Amino acid sequence: MSMTKQDFFEYQAQTSPHPLALEVSHARGSYIYDTTGKAYLDFVAGVSANTLGHSHPRVVEAVKEQAGSYMHVMVYGEFVQKPAVELTRLLASHLPAPLETTYLVNSGTEAIEGALKLAKKATGRSEIIAARNAYHGNTQGSMSVMGHEERRQAFRPLIPGSRFITFNKEEDLENITERTAAVLLETIQGGAGFILPSDNYLQKVRMRCNETGTLLILDEIQPGYGRTGKLFGFEHFGIVPDILVMGKGMGGGMPVGAFTASKALMALLKDNPKLGHVTTFGGNPVIAAACLATLREVTETSLMAATLEKEKLFRELLVHPRIREVRGKGLMLAIMTESAEMTNYVILESLKRGVLMFWLLFEPNAVRITPPLTISEAEIREGCSVILDILDQWHD
Repeated sequence: MSMTKQDFFEYQAQTSPHPLALEVSHARGSYIYDTTGKAYLDFVAGVSANTLGHSHPRVVEAVKEQAGSYMHVMVYGEFVQKPAVELTRLLASHLPAPLETTYLVNSGTEAIEGALKLAKKATGRSEIIAARNAYHGNTQGSMSVMGHEERRQAFRPLIPGSRFITFNKEEDLENITERTAAVLLETIQGGAGFILPSDNYLQKVRMRCNETGTLLILDEIQPGYGRTGKLFGFEHFGIVPDILVMGKGMGGGMPVGAFTASKALMALLKDNPKLGHVTTFGGNPVIAAACLATLREVTETSLMAATLEKEKLFRELLVHPRIREVRGKGLMLAIMTESAEMTNYVILESLKRGVLMFWLLFEPNAVRITPPLTISEAEIREGCSVILDILDQWHD
């Protein structure tokens, strides 16, 4: 074991008993390379974060150029910084009304926190309704709307006022009432197994929110920035949220989050009290430059349309008696295996053979496939061939 790996286990806080501990040397395109020179085809993209793959030239150049001009200069919202202004303006041009004003923060979970605060301020209500098996982040507010008690119980008491409904269960919508400040949903449930809304479910949620004066918050932290073939997943389902939350893929590999709403709604955070939401590093110019380069690349090229063609290829290739189904949309896919043991085997054996895949939080039978949008047809075929061969080798 190298000294760096020893120090990793000794000094860096761990999140699980058994991290993969791949010692990274460098990464380019669809591949990560370890310190022995071994290449790993990346079917995870930093858990949906590396939209354009690793070290994309447009993002790298934007980061270098901005870092050479200025980096952090002032807390969020005080100084006019061109990268952040251009990013929010371009984002607004690609969003439907009334989504026009964006608050830039540091991560998806902070964006969720800001969105929840905004909903409470706007409505004067405190009840938040979220979905069972939902994941919106790990801070106290986000954990309070995490619909998975096993992961919440060790950190109680949490913020009161959260209730839970079952995603895609229309009868549960009656729980949304005039007491509800906001309904918070993932457009596509991520940790639960990449579950798509069915039977016009989101339209029915939107209608119920309209009836009760409740705000609809959609968490697009995973689908966002083109992963489903649209810039945001909600565009597939004929609705517009009141507050849109994003993160992960918008930064091209840099840490970021944001929430977007109407100008009138977002204005509620700047007075009574002032600094209704404030952050030191939100809108950081280097991060904003990376986000702007990523957004331009996604919207100025054929990447989004190609994402749907790549989904078709994955579905054509991933046919095997041991694959129950392939869930998801675009390049937000999950292979559903026959058991948790088989899932573990596929992921760990693939790693040995140079294909990087990962788990989903709440669905033990799922193998995550969320490669960079820039992945090639040849790379898709390469990785799928390894998966199928490993499934052939499985013995009950």
